[in-house]
Amino acid sequence: MNSEPLDLGEDRSLLLVDDDEAFLRRLAKAMEKRGFEVEMAGSVAAGKAISTARPPAYAVIDLRLEDGNGLDVVEILRARRPDARIVVLTGYGAIATAVAAVKIGATDYLAKPADATDVTNALLALTDGLPPPPENPMSADRVRWEHIQRVYELCDRNVSETARRLSMHRRTLQRILAKRSPR
Repeated sequence: MNSEPLDLGEDRSLLLVDDDEAFLRRLAKAMEKRGFEVEMAGSVAAGKAISTARPPAYAVIDLRLEDGNGLDVVEILRARRPDARIVVLTGYGAIATAVAAVKIGATDYLAKPADATDVTNALLALTDGLPPPPENPMSADRVRWEHIQRVYELCDRNVSETARRLSMHRRTLQRILAKRSPR
């Protein structure tokens, strides 16, 4: 990160909504270092409450949360503060969810894992242009591996169920899981 301060405007309030507590704390700390005034929420209910009481200028909202869908928070925030810059984060990058997020008011949509630089670039990008490409994007093999790991964890580390959901042979999945992660 360069040493010159970012132009965040008068209101530097940032709402982070994610149910992954470790990720939430790391991102909050990194965003505070960049000059944002961070408020954290670990659920849809908490995100809605903050968005209603103190609508922030910026928001980073996870799509899937334990108690519901992050798009509900996006809708409330967009209604309360039309000028808010909202980025939706998800571990499930799909065109349909990206379109839905943008239609209801998200400024941008990022797939996890996204770091603080990616998030900052998305929050501060001009609306008429695309944000710059990431400096070190993940390889296609790494993206595939991350997706497989995520589905595997969501299936409670059940190889057969994961293979069924990914439409892949169980033995092939076992071989992939036995290897180290690609770079």
